[in-house]
Amino acid sequence: MLEKVKEKSLTIAIIVILITGVSLLLYPTISNHVNAAKQITQIANYNRNVEKMTEQKQKKILSDARDYNNSLRQGIVPNLNLTSNQMKVYNQTLNVTGQGIMAYVEIPKLNLELPVYHGTSDSVLRVALGHLPGTSLPVGGKGSHAVISGHRGLPSARLFTDIDQLVEGDTFKIQVIDKTLLYEVDRILTISPEDRSPLRIDPNQDYVTLMTCTPYGINTERLLVRGHRIANKENSTRIVSEASQFQTIIVVILISCFILSIILLAVVVIKLIK
Repeated sequence: MLEKVKEKSLTIAIIVILITGVSLLLYPTISNHVNAAKQITQIANYNRNVEKMTEQKQKKILSDARDYNNSLRQGIVPNLNLTSNQMKVYNQTLNVTGQGIMAYVEIPKLNLELPVYHGTSDSVLRVALGHLPGTSLPVGGKGSHAVISGHRGLPSARLFTDIDQLVEGDTFKIQVIDKTLLYEVDRILTISPEDRSPLRIDPNQDYVTLMTCTPYGINTERLLVRGHRIANKENSTRIVSEASQFQTIIVVILISCFILSIILLAVVVIKLIK
């Protein structure tokens, strides 16, 4: 009798360990797909908001953003320590959806499409990309240099994990209001977190820099992938709704498989106890 109790206890312990192991293995995959579905939904919501705007309002938002960029001093390292009043103006400019999303980034080589929010707070960078306050807003134009930051290696979201795969000559896009801005990577640097000199505004250039932490998993330095604006000759019409539906299906399948595996293991445990 005692031996049977021990056998059941051992079996239950093994099953509990298996359930825990399965949960840990599936968490990054499920969480990543859940976040990806949310990101696509946010982008679709952004596009719907833009479509509902009058042409006059679209132009006004872009004009205000360019005026903001013109107010930044060129040729010096950007001031990243904004006052409360400056932050208020910043957060109100290019706030297209009213929820802080200013644009979204597409990186075809990495099959990435990610929303860009105002600021680089932890709450933003856990789920999306953040625009670095004090740098130009990503609306294009000479004398602008926008900096967009994203995490690497998060178990819950892919974000900029694979950005080190980009090389000079690769391209990425900024989708802002109804505009598609195309950039070609022309410089890749690794710098210390304190070095802001590569973020200077060049009065004759239109730059966007993608920034993340490096080395992977250590994060003591910053990886900068800079692109300069080039002519966009592609048809950039996006069908985000279909992508959102596909991503949702994947999430449902993964969660269903996870729940089913837990139920099956629970049934086995109950039978063993009986």
